[in-house]
Amino acid sequence: MATLEVLPRPTPGERSGVPVEIEVDDHLVVFLATIEDWTAPRPNWEVVLHEGHEFGRPNNVEVELLFVAGEQTSSLRFRVLQLDAVDDLGGELNGELVLRFEEEDGIAKAARLTANGLDVELFHILTFT
Repeated sequence: MATLEVLPRPTPGERSGVPVEIEVDDHLVVFLATIEDWTAPRPNWEVVLHEGHEFGRPNNVEVELLFVAGEQTSSLRFRVLQLDAVDDLGGELNGELVLRFEEEDGIAKAARLTANGLDVELFHILTFT
Protein backbone atom coordinates (compact mmCIF):
# COMPACT_ATOMS: atom_id res chain seq x y z
CA MET A 1 0.00 0.00 0.00
CA ALA A 2 1.14 3.50 -0.82
CA THR A 3 0.62 6.56 1.38
CA LEU A 4 -1.02 9.76 0.10
CA GLU A 5 -1.06 13.15 1.77
CA VAL A 6 -4.50 14.72 1.46
CA LEU A 7 -6.40 17.65 2.93
CA PRO A 8 -8.12 16.93 6.24
CA ARG A 9 -11.86 16.56 6.36
CA PRO A 10 -13.29 20.02 6.98
CA THR A 11 -14.70 19.22 10.43
CA PRO A 12 -13.21 19.75 13.91
CA GLY A 13 -10.90 22.67 14.50
CA GLU A 14 -8.23 20.54 16.13
CA ARG A 15 -7.43 19.03 12.71
CA SER A 16 -7.70 22.16 10.62
CA GLY A 17 -5.08 22.74 7.96
CA VAL A 18 -2.85 19.81 8.85
CA PRO A 19 -2.40 17.38 5.93
CA VAL A 20 -3.38 13.80 6.65
CA GLU A 21 -1.49 10.70 5.47
CA ILE A 22 -3.74 7.88 4.29
CA GLU A 23 -2.79 4.42 3.06
CA VAL A 24 -4.24 3.76 -0.39
CA ASP A 25 -4.19 0.61 -2.53
CA ASP A 26 -1.69 0.79 -5.38
CA HIS A 27 -4.27 0.55 -8.18
CA LEU A 28 -6.20 3.47 -6.66
CA VAL A 29 -2.99 5.53 -6.54
CA VAL A 30 -2.64 4.91 -10.30
CA PHE A 31 -6.24 6.08 -10.84
CA LEU A 32 -5.60 9.25 -8.83
CA ALA A 33 -2.34 9.94 -10.67
CA THR A 34 -4.15 9.62 -14.01
CA ILE A 35 -6.81 12.08 -12.86
CA GLU A 36 -4.18 14.55 -11.61
CA ASP A 37 -2.12 14.20 -14.81
CA TRP A 38 -5.21 14.85 -16.93
CA THR A 39 -6.35 17.93 -14.98
CA ALA A 40 -2.89 19.53 -14.59
CA PRO A 41 -2.57 21.09 -18.10
CA ARG A 42 -6.24 22.14 -18.21
CA PRO A 43 -6.71 25.49 -16.44
CA ASN A 44 -10.50 25.08 -16.08
CA TRP A 45 -10.12 21.84 -14.13
CA GLU A 46 -8.95 21.22 -10.57
CA VAL A 47 -8.77 18.07 -8.45
CA VAL A 48 -8.89 18.18 -4.65
CA LEU A 49 -8.26 15.16 -2.40
CA HIS A 50 -9.83 15.16 1.07
CA GLU A 51 -9.87 12.71 3.93
CA GLY A 52 -13.12 10.76 3.98
CA HIS A 53 -15.44 10.25 6.94
CA GLU A 54 -14.05 6.84 7.99
CA PHE A 55 -11.14 8.13 10.07
CA GLY A 56 -8.15 5.81 10.43
CA ARG A 57 -9.13 3.41 7.63
CA PRO A 58 -7.15 2.74 4.44
CA ASN A 59 -8.49 4.13 1.13
CA ASN A 60 -10.36 6.85 3.05
CA VAL A 61 -10.04 9.48 0.32
CA GLU A 62 -12.73 11.64 -1.24
CA VAL A 63 -12.06 13.17 -4.65
CA GLU A 64 -13.59 16.43 -5.81
CA LEU A 65 -13.25 17.43 -9.46
CA LEU A 66 -14.09 21.05 -10.22
CA PHE A 67 -14.72 22.61 -13.63
CA VAL A 68 -14.90 26.42 -13.73
CA ALA A 69 -15.61 28.47 -16.88
CA GLY A 70 -16.73 32.06 -16.47
CA GLU A 71 -19.76 32.12 -14.19
CA GLN A 72 -20.41 28.38 -14.55
CA THR A 73 -19.04 25.84 -12.08
CA SER A 74 -19.56 22.07 -12.10
CA SER A 75 -18.28 19.57 -9.59
CA LEU A 76 -18.13 15.83 -9.18
CA ARG A 77 -17.42 14.32 -5.77
CA PHE A 78 -16.85 10.63 -5.02
CA ARG A 79 -14.97 8.21 -2.80
CA VAL A 80 -11.85 6.75 -4.40
CA LEU A 81 -13.10 3.24 -3.55
CA GLN A 82 -16.04 3.73 -5.94
CA LEU A 83 -13.68 3.88 -8.94
CA ASP A 84 -13.37 0.78 -11.11
CA ALA A 85 -11.44 2.35 -14.00
CA VAL A 86 -9.93 5.64 -15.17
CA ASP A 87 -9.13 5.98 -18.88
CA ASP A 88 -7.33 8.93 -20.48
CA LEU A 89 -8.63 8.94 -24.06
CA GLY A 90 -6.46 10.98 -26.36
CA GLY A 91 -3.89 12.33 -23.94
CA GLU A 92 -3.88 15.72 -25.67
CA LEU A 93 -5.56 18.86 -24.36
CA ASN A 94 -8.71 18.00 -26.32
CA GLY A 95 -8.71 14.40 -25.03
CA GLU A 96 -11.29 13.01 -22.63
CA LEU A 97 -11.01 11.36 -19.25
CA VAL A 98 -13.53 8.62 -18.53
CA LEU A 99 -14.22 7.52 -14.95
CA ARG A 100 -16.15 4.30 -14.34
CA PHE A 101 -17.80 3.66 -11.00
CA GLU A 102 -19.32 0.62 -9.35
CA GLU A 103 -19.35 -1.67 -12.36
CA GLU A 104 -21.56 -4.73 -12.00
CA ASP A 105 -22.64 -7.17 -14.72
CA GLY A 106 -21.47 -4.87 -17.53
CA ILE A 107 -23.32 -1.83 -16.20
CA ALA A 108 -21.59 1.08 -14.50
CA LYS A 109 -21.94 4.71 -13.60
CA ALA A 110 -19.65 6.83 -15.77
CA ALA A 111 -18.35 10.39 -15.92
CA ARG A 112 -16.76 11.78 -19.07
CA LEU A 113 -14.57 14.86 -18.54
CA THR A 114 -13.66 17.10 -21.47
CA ALA A 115 -12.01 20.49 -21.90
CA ASN A 116 -15.53 21.99 -21.96
CA GLY A 117 -17.18 20.28 -18.99
CA LEU A 118 -18.44 16.90 -17.87
CA ASP A 119 -21.19 14.40 -18.62
CA VAL A 120 -22.48 11.90 -16.09
CA GLU A 121 -24.26 8.66 -16.95
CA LEU A 122 -25.87 6.80 -14.07
CA PHE A 123 -26.65 3.75 -16.21
CA HIS A 124 -23.76 3.20 -18.62
CA ILE A 125 -23.79 -0.12 -20.49
CA LEU A 126 -20.26 -1.32 -21.13
CA THR A 127 -19.51 -2.92 -24.47
CA PHE A 128 -16.36 -4.86 -25.18
CA THR A 129 -15.15 -5.66 -28.68
